[in-house]
Amino acid sequence: MKNKILSIAVLLTASVSFTAQAYDGTNCKEPGNCWEPKPGYPAKVAGSKYDPKHDSNELNKQSVSIKEMEARNKQRSAHFNKTGTFVYDVDEL
Repeated sequence: MKNKILSIAVLLTASVSFTAQAYDGTNCKEPGNCWEPKPGYPAKVAGSKYDPKHDSNELNKQSVSIKEMEARNKQRSAHFNKTGTFVYDVDEL
């Protein structure tokens, strides 16, 4: 019984080590740089059917909202330094 289990374990170990050394489908240009496009996927995305074509207004929404937030925080801190009371709503200043 032990010999049978041992032989199964040896076969499993051999098969696992064989599959671990199998070709993984990548061609590495250098160590750590193994990206390559899948078959049918273009090497350059811009201008292809996979290009997401993001709207620049949508991309700039976050930077605009951050600038507005910083302006409100500046008003709040100036009011706090002047009066010593913190007011959250900038419209109340």
